[in-house]
Amino acid sequence: MSELSGSGRERRALIVRGGWEGHVPVEATELFLPSLAEAGFAVKISEDLDVYGDRELLAATDLIVQCWSMGTLTDEQSAGLVSAVHAGTGFAGWHGGIVSTFNKSLDYLRMVGGLFLHHPPGFQDYRVTIVPEHAGHPIVAGLDDFDVTTEQYWMLTDSLSTVLARTRIEPGNGGHGGDPVDMPVVWTRRWGAGKIFFSAIGHRVADLTPPTVRTLTERGLVWASR
Repeated sequence: MSELSGSGRERRALIVRGGWEGHVPVEATELFLPSLAEAGFAVKISEDLDVYGDRELLAATDLIVQCWSMGTLTDEQSAGLVSAVHAGTGFAGWHGGIVSTFNKSLDYLRMVGGLFLHHPPGFQDYRVTIVPEHAGHPIVAGLDDFDVTTEQYWMLTDSLSTVLARTRIEPGNGGHGGDPVDMPVVWTRRWGAGKIFFSAIGHRVADLTPPTVRTLTERGLVWASR
């Protein structure tokens, strides 16, 4: 039985996908359907943000996996999502599908804890380092530091999150000069009774398939569940 396997009770996951097609929301989320099923989730898929206004559905959902870039939430949709997470529904996802979307919904941004600002042109080769003091966290336990070739996100974040992995980014890549700075790559967060998982890696399906990235993403989705 896999480390992803659940307790035997069928849990409910809702995948919400859409927005900018450059982040391949359908293909990326389809990649994780087998592991969610193995972990004991019955999965519902929505390609309409109106689902966030269905409070009864969200209250019965254990995990929301969102891959929706460059979108806009109505006040009703934002309130429905944020209140569901605060009440205990898990929320998880990666890359621009979490931090490059719904930028006018301040409650949403406070909940997820990050906002994409910039990435150096093209794909960068960079090292992702597991934060030593959190190396035993179930999402990254047993994983070594690893290298990726993809977009390197510069984000605004806050200290409420627990950063599990980070990278060093050169401010000069954005034309600003200065010394390299640490930038979070993987974090978890609590919002009320809800748990949040985010990974900055995932511009392409190919970014999500290397074993270490896939493992920590699969673990993160299950960890965030109610």
